Amino acid sequence: MSFTVTIDVSKQFETPVSPDKVFGLLADVPRSASHFPEVEKLEPLGGNSFRWIMEKIAIGDHTLQQTIYASTYRSDPGSKSVDWVPVDGVGNARVSGGWRLEPAGTGTKVRLHTKGTLDVDFPGFLQFLLSPLIEMAFTQKIDRYISNLKEALV
Repeated sequence: MSFTVTIDVSKQFETPVSPDKVFGLLADVPRSASHFPEVEKLEPLGGNSFRWIMEKIAIGDHTLQQTIYASTYRSDPGSKSVDWVPVDGVGNARVSGGWRLEPAGTGTKVRLHTKGTLDVDFPGFLQFLLSPLIEMAFTQKIDRYISNLKEALV
């Protein structure tokens, strides 16, 4: 019997780059996604929706889990925000969230909030052991994503 892990992450950083340039990167989903670690494939579904297929988690020849989900993106140039909501019925995860940008001196303060649920195909008795590891791994990916974005923006 599988179990579900919920992950809720909020991060922020500042960059010397203007809000318009930061927004240009974040609103371009394929370009922004190219900086996210361990993405096997990003498939456009139309209507600014994308299916994310993450690299398989494997030990040796055994695949343990592959995360697949889809989200629809909406960007607002006026408020310098990008939001996403899950596409129902796609994959084993549901991810929502948003970017908020605000001027900070000559640069930009960037805030991210994302929330996801992942259906884990392991017996429920392993939930207490695996949930913290899954949360930690996802948070580490978000940290690497932000680091990659900061490098791309400079």
